[in-house]
Amino acid sequence: MSEPCTGPVAAEITKRLTESLDPSHLVVRDDSEMHRGHAGHDPRGESHFTVEMVSARFQGLSRVQRQRLVNEALAELLKERVHALAIRAKAPGE
Repeated sequence: MSEPCTGPVAAEITKRLTESLDPSHLVVRDDSEMHRGHAGHDPRGESHFTVEMVSARFQGLSRVQRQRLVNEALAELLKERVHALAIRAKAPGE
């Protein structure tokens, strides 16, 4: 089961996605505990996330283009702190 997102990395993910993509719906889940003992697991936690979001910025874009926008918004975190990110990005009405 995913952990509630209360940590600083989850807060930073939320902040960056809100600022860059202005989502009408955003859920950030910390899946790190599900990966304990696996490669890439960070004992500090907050290393594996799922992002579910709806944004008008995704209108007319392919799934890959949407994921690129999310990855660009989180580029620094993906390099330094986040090991894995699952993205579910939709446009309004989808």
